Amino acid sequence: MNITHPSIDQYIASLLPIRDPVLREMESLAKRRNIPIIGPVVGRIMNQLVCLKKARRVFEMGSAIGYSTIWIARALREGSMVYFTDTNPNNARRAARFFERAGVNRKVTILIGNAIDLLRRTPGKFDVIFNDIDKEQYPEVFRCALPRLRKGGLLIADNALWNGRVTKSVTKHDAATRGVAEFNRLIYSSPELFSTILPVRDGFAVCRKL
Repeated sequence: MNITHPSIDQYIASLLPIRDPVLREMESLAKRRNIPIIGPVVGRIMNQLVCLKKARRVFEMGSAIGYSTIWIARALREGSMVYFTDTNPNNARRAARFFERAGVNRKVTILIGNAIDLLRRTPGKFDVIFNDIDKEQYPEVFRCALPRLRKGGLLIADNALWNGRVTKSVTKHDAATRGVAEFNRLIYSSPELFSTILPVRDGFAVCRKL
């Protein structure tokens, strides 16, 4: 399912400024190896949100090769930090090289392991928590992340429309779709959040803690 009309996607893509060589290389790598990344349209939204929030501490849950991490880090002021997380040490090593080339390595802390466990073990509150891990874990992310956000902080999630599958009847075997659908229900029903799902790319949820 196309979330937006293909001609609209093409039009927006045609307006985008050319990315720097590091981001372009990451986009090419992701396309060749089928690595999920948020892409430049959502990357710009993420960058703007982090910048407008004047965030100083960001926790990213599921960073892959670090594409979204760079968009976040470039929005952070000096002395601020984004926590990269991934279960794959190879992804972390590759990401570290990209961070150095992009000039953001001083703003990134690399953590390897289960993102939910890492969030629980990392002390302090966060201005932004970005959720992009396995979709069946999304409800647990909601329960774990919400208490860790500062008042006014943002809980952001990618794939909130899950290629349109959330609009259809979910079978008991489709844990990923059930996870996304339950996450969406939780963010809209929570009295602690003001939530919006932006129908861009694969759906981008933005929730402000009240």
